[in-house]
Amino acid sequence: MPYVNIRITREGATAEQKAKLIQGATQLLVDVLGKNPQTTVVTIDELDTDNWGIGGETVTIRRKQGK
Repeated sequence: MPYVNIRITREGATAEQKAKLIQGATQLLVDVLGKNPQTTVVTIDELDTDNWGIGGETVTIRRKQGK
């Protein structure tokens, strides 16, 4: 049973966009590894930009700086 965890920043991804991510990740495992889509689990975690850091800075600060 494949398990895929997608982590994104909480910035307004719509339910439709998340559904497409789930469908796409599931299909990728079917196409590449021949996995059964009925037993493939995909979860999406949305994190506040203050809880995600890159290069020693939060994403919140990086976005304010235009990075």
